[in-house]
Amino acid sequence: MADVRAFAAYRPRKDIADRVAALPYDVYNREEARAEVEREPMSFLAIDRPETQFPEDHDMYAEDVYQKAHDMLWEKIENGIFIHDEKPCYYLYEQTMNGRVQTGIVACSSVDDYDNNVIKKHENTLAKKEADRIHHVDSCDAQTGPIFLCYRENDSIRKVINRVKAEDEPLYDFVTKDGIKSRVFIIDKDNEIETIAEAFKGMDSIYIADGHHRCASAVKVAKKRRAEDPDANGNKEYDFFLSVLFPDSELMIMDYNRVIKDLNGMSKEDFLQKISEKFDVQEEAGQVKPSQKCEIGMYLGNKWYRLNAHDDIKSDDAVEGLDVSVLQNHVLTPLLNISDPKNDPRIDFVGGIRGLGELEKRCKNDCVLAFSMYPTDIHELFAVADAGRLMPPKSTWFEPKLLSGLFIHAI
Repeated sequence: MADVRAFAAYRPRKDIADRVAALPYDVYNREEARAEVEREPMSFLAIDRPETQFPEDHDMYAEDVYQKAHDMLWEKIENGIFIHDEKPCYYLYEQTMNGRVQTGIVACSSVDDYDNNVIKKHENTLAKKEADRIHHVDSCDAQTGPIFLCYRENDSIRKVINRVKAEDEPLYDFVTKDGIKSRVFIIDKDNEIETIAEAFKGMDSIYIADGHHRCASAVKVAKKRRAEDPDANGNKEYDFFLSVLFPDSELMIMDYNRVIKDLNGMSKEDFLQKISEKFDVQEEAGQVKPSQKCEIGMYLGNKWYRLNAHDDIKSDDAVEGLDVSVLQNHVLTPLLNISDPKNDPRIDFVGGIRGLGELEKRCKNDCVLAFSMYPTDIHELFAVADAGRLMPPKSTWFEPKLLSGLFIHAI
């Protein structure tokens, strides 16, 4: 039974929402974040990445940096940049990318559901990456970046979504510079709030699609505050974290491709011979974007190849059957000696949003080999999480990204 609650959001005024809304903090490096905040000073990225307000050589993890995030957030609230919905509501967050529409319920999800595995994970988290967001959330007294969750399609929720989008005026309606259209609606009718809450209570599984580190950080802040609060009862604002929940029927996972720095001492001919022991290898005239499972594109020596896995390395196992696992287990580890892809500097990962041309570019600059992957399916993600297991690193790339700054949950 999932506890997914309405909440009273802080959110930007309608006239500036498009200027405030920002891509997630972790899609920028430090230089890019600074440039973006200089381009648009209203961007919420200034709060998500408060080191942009300090000299370039300032320690981005210093205490005064997090204090600056707190001060900027609450000054903007005090000055009316953000308004507060007094009544707990749900919100609809609709995104349109290349004609494809996905609509999520903005809500607060339960820390206890995360601990009890009602909210299921498919990736490990790194303590170092968590530490920054733990400090940010705790210092700001607010969650500012929503966690991307997904659920199996539900008729009751779908009816509410359809009614709201057909009849109500959006709170926000704008297109960002990358061409993504965003619309936000409020769901404040008591009967619809109850319908959504009851629908989620009927679910025994909700899944983290993107944002494992932000989610783990919110949970750890909650546990810290429980330990410090003599009146902790499991029902405080900090016991719930900001999330957007999408139905599985609307989500698309893009390919998450790999580029490699060297051939582990092998010549091109030796590598092709070795890989042909596990795959049928066919040279192609142009770029190879895989069209089915167990088909992988390979770029080597300025040529594209199509790899089709031999039957003996295919698997029905939830994890071992993933295309990223087939590549890892039969190429990266045994042939290239890359057994820890999360930490090995010889491998890098390129989101499918950047296109196959980016793989060619990388192989002309700092790499010698690239693999284009068939995307992981959302139901493969469900199967791995339901089995209580984990995917290899960088198995999924969701687009579009959820914007920060449209919804803030004060804790």
